[in-house]
Amino acid sequence: MRRILLLGGVTESLRLARQLGPADVYSLAGIGRVPTDLHCAVKVGGYGGPEGLAAYLQAESISLLVDATHPYAARMSHNAAAAARRAGVPCWALRRPGWQPQAGDDWHEVAGWDALSLALQPFRRPFFTLGREPLAHLDNIPAYQHWTLRCLDPYPGNARCEVIGARGPFQLEQERALFAQGNFDVLVSKNSGSDATEPKLQVARERRLPVLMLARPQLPPVDREFHRLEALACALAAFEN
Repeated sequence: MRRILLLGGVTESLRLARQLGPADVYSLAGIGRVPTDLHCAVKVGGYGGPEGLAAYLQAESISLLVDATHPYAARMSHNAAAAARRAGVPCWALRRPGWQPQAGDDWHEVAGWDALSLALQPFRRPFFTLGREPLAHLDNIPAYQHWTLRCLDPYPGNARCEVIGARGPFQLEQERALFAQGNFDVLVSKNSGSDATEPKLQVARERRLPVLMLARPQLPPVDREFHRLEALACALAAFEN
């Protein structure tokens, strides 16, 4: 019997989960909302590294592992590829292409937090769209800066940082209003390639703001790689154990 384990993380993964059946499993790390209207089983939480995931694949008789985690969830992607090899299960991955700069864009790629901190020094009002990562650095905000962070869920900020809890998709007019209200002088982003969060790049372009783009991590090779959701959905529909 066919049994698929889908590792979620990107917005598109929920669309894939909606075509899964009762024997299949949709797996989430536990961040964000857990869907309750699916025909498949839903598993929330980790596995204990590649060894634990491999044991789960074997114990649950999984016939296909699908990695649809976020492009920056490199550890999970490496764990998935390693676990699939260990368990002798094929591993497919949805690898969403990144955004490409357009005319008028002023993008600067940074390799990690240390490089980002240096690149931020000339700015006073950065807008972070990196998820929760900046929360660990709230005590180190320079006195001349005021940060705005946007995360999936609200978190406490401090006197020099406002945290916005919001979920995409974000509309262009909403983003224009937010940028105007915040008076940002730089956008800090991951290159997720998501349509749901792309409007912020258009607003940065319109306002002639620089963008500090966190470089994508290196992801492991898998048995099949898909760049479009539709192609992966078709392959899943045709998959037989």
